[in-house]
Amino acid sequence: MKKSNINTCLLAILTLGWTACSSPSAEKEDDPLAALIAEGATPTLLADGFGFTEGPVWSPALEAWLFSDIPGNTIHQVTEAGEVSDYITPSQNSNGLIYNSMSHLIAAEHSGRALRVYFRPDSSAILVDNYQGAKLNSPNDVVQHSNGSYYFTDPPYGLNGQDDSEDKEVKYNGVYRFQNGEMTLLDSTFTRPNGLAFSPDEQYLYVTQSDAANRIIAKYEVTTEGTLANRTLLYEAGDEPAKGLPDGIKVDDKGNVWSTGPGGILVFDSNGTQLGTITVPQVPTNLAFGGSDGKTLFITAQSGVYTLKLR
Repeated sequence: MKKSNINTCLLAILTLGWTACSSPSAEKEDDPLAALIAEGATPTLLADGFGFTEGPVWSPALEAWLFSDIPGNTIHQVTEAGEVSDYITPSQNSNGLIYNSMSHLIAAEHSGRALRVYFRPDSSAILVDNYQGAKLNSPNDVVQHSNGSYYFTDPPYGLNGQDDSEDKEVKYNGVYRFQNGEMTLLDSTFTRPNGLAFSPDEQYLYVTQSDAANRIIAKYEVTTEGTLANRTLLYEAGDEPAKGLPDGIKVDDKGNVWSTGPGGILVFDSNGTQLGTITVPQVPTNLAFGGSDGKTLFITAQSGVYTLKLR
């Protein structure tokens, strides 16, 4: 496994005029990203050589990052020094990972076609694997509400042939809520629902769609009953030529929305104004906040994983 702690000085420019490799004197005072990213910081390669990285989460107990290598069928652990080890294998080709309110690892599984809870790396149970008796497609990403309910997306990426797969039992690619043993279909209109994240007050839920023909980030109001209402668009890529899809998404404690997308990682304020784009050497797939300082952005990107220091 290749590892690197070398800071990669990017030649690309953050969209509002701040060059990732610029000196402090070159930073514009009105650049919103300069207030979010540590002075002089650029995405730094932490480890490389994986199949396709996804689903990152910081583990305070392990003092390390966990992330999925989907084709590698493994959840890896990587320290802040770049030391990589296998944490769970096989992982049922897991994608999204979170820690729930009880500090148990939750994995969205592609080949397992389920949400799984890990009590320990060698002890787990399926949370849910069907909707009204029909086997789920391939759960992709998951978040937990403060009331304990799980919200997750279920595209067909893990099925051979995807929508045309003979194994596809649910006719749509849904966004769901799982609460107290009951499943609720929240939205069946997505073609490729992917990442999702709550606003800090949980009044809104953001959902990305990684369909190359319809690259969007949707925003919903979360009702008192926990369903979704009043869908609007936070972002629509249109004919943007840059590589990258709305995929992994996170919201910081200020309500800023950070999502992968065309050109890198797109950053929006809570009103939907784009603050800028962070370019990454490889096309990013997902991201997470954490680190021992609580101010590190961890980025999964194709075969590699990166870190970026924040303010």
